[in-house]
Amino acid sequence: MKYHYLIIEREYGSGGTEIGNRLSDRSGIPCYGKEILQQLSDEFSIPISQIEEFEEKSTNSFLHSIYLMGKQLEVTDNLLSLEAKLFVEEQRIIKQMIAQGPAIFIGRCAENAVSGRKDVLKVFIKASQNFRIDRAVEHYGIAKDQAENVIHKFDRKRSNFYSVNTGRKWKDFSHYDLVLDSEKLSIEGCVHILHSAMQGASQ
Repeated sequence: MKYHYLIIEREYGSGGTEIGNRLSDRSGIPCYGKEILQQLSDEFSIPISQIEEFEEKSTNSFLHSIYLMGKQLEVTDNLLSLEAKLFVEEQRIIKQMIAQGPAIFIGRCAENAVSGRKDVLKVFIKASQNFRIDRAVEHYGIAKDQAENVIHKFDRKRSNFYSVNTGRKWKDFSHYDLVLDSEKLSIEGCVHILHSAMQGASQ
């Protein structure tokens, strides 16, 4: 296998989560997304909804700075806010998952935890607004007249979370190895491309 870890960032409604899960089924490699939040929720007895609220309130690079400081100085718990501690612990959970072997990560800024590795493929999944609206209605049960607002809300949240925790812009495609259009390529087409890329089929 050429790449052992796949990091997927995705626009809301583009099918990135479905692509990750289908790829997991095909390759036998575990896929983690909400599972990361669930483990964090279980360990700290904090509802996932509350963790997501903490994340949504972050508006600068504070958490990223705390994470880097924590790695370098081994900052003790009593010096961290709950918000910062949760972020540091989330990265710890991701590293534990990485230590278990090859994995696919959906969002969660998992690239922080695999920094410096050469066996990582970073991917962004996008699609047109109309395609995403149709998927939001069909797959997520969003009302047609609310779909555009929901897409905007989630894209803004993901963009903010990414920039806060990486110090980079979510849609600066120069940070990704592949950018795939799930409308033009199809969901299954994206799965095929990523499966081939991870296996190094072209070599």
